[in-house]
Amino acid sequence: MDDPGEIRGRIAQLKCRYESGDHALKGDLWISPDGMSALYQAKSAGFCFGVRRAVDTVYEQIDSGKTPIYTYGPIIHNEIVVRDLEKKGVRVISSREELEKLAEGIVVIRSHGVGREISSIIEERGLSMVDATCPFVKKIHRIVWEKGRAGYEVLIIGSPSHPEVEGIRGWCTGEVTVIENEQEAMSFVPKSDKPLCIVSQTTFNLKKFHKFVEIITRLRYHDCAVLNTICNATEERQTEARSIARYADTMFVIGGKHSSNTQKLYEICRKECENTFFVQAFDDLNLRLVPFRGIVGISAGASTPNILIEEVSNLCRKTILSRC
Repeated sequence: MDDPGEIRGRIAQLKCRYESGDHALKGDLWISPDGMSALYQAKSAGFCFGVRRAVDTVYEQIDSGKTPIYTYGPIIHNEIVVRDLEKKGVRVISSREELEKLAEGIVVIRSHGVGREISSIIEERGLSMVDATCPFVKKIHRIVWEKGRAGYEVLIIGSPSHPEVEGIRGWCTGEVTVIENEQEAMSFVPKSDKPLCIVSQTTFNLKKFHKFVEIITRLRYHDCAVLNTICNATEERQTEARSIARYADTMFVIGGKHSSNTQKLYEICRKECENTFFVQAFDDLNLRLVPFRGIVGISAGASTPNILIEEVSNLCRKTILSRC
């Protein structure tokens, strides 16, 4: 067990930084009466603007009484929300083939967005399309569309299998490549002699994005338009999580296992704090893994419902801060 004086010192240091107005630590901090335990809950945890907008859009369609209602893919990568919508009659369309079989109904485009082809199919089928694409993602669609028409080759930094990246790729009008790791950045070869436009998946790791751009531009590409399209909410969430993980003895990252931004958040915290645990549902929370004393941090992905974050936070406060 760590020395009590060392624990109190670290908690006091965290408190001082928190109270000084550190821009990265704007969440909630609780400290036990004996100064030996602390809990920090990130302010940036939970639904971002785009996700909340998409979820609210589906519930608005339900309230309107119109049926049937479909979402193209799960509205967000969180099973709790998706199951609740299913109970209310919302069906998930998982592929173009399923979409082409629909004869009527409302199709809600999730925050990740879709390519031009999917939008065209919805219109051709005479279906009602409700577009809940995140405005930050919409901006990338416009960028790659315009840059492609202006004669640029497009390079997307992100996960090729992620629906957001698939949608961005679907708005490219010329040559396009997707890379997601350092090795791919090192070995990237353009498909043409056109100038290069580099964009990013909105939830990509900011540090990795800058690193990959540096590799690409340093190696051989000077005629580049580099556009950091990682959204502000992602940057804030990652910065706050990294800041508290550096102090924490234990970190809990709450969110769906299929959520890309939550996975990246977990990776960031795990790099700073070895005892980082993924919490997908309340039953996953195992406080026996938490040290008897020290600092516990809580962060959550952009698709994590606030109710789940509060459930985890309440139990942590009740259990950890009472160990006096």
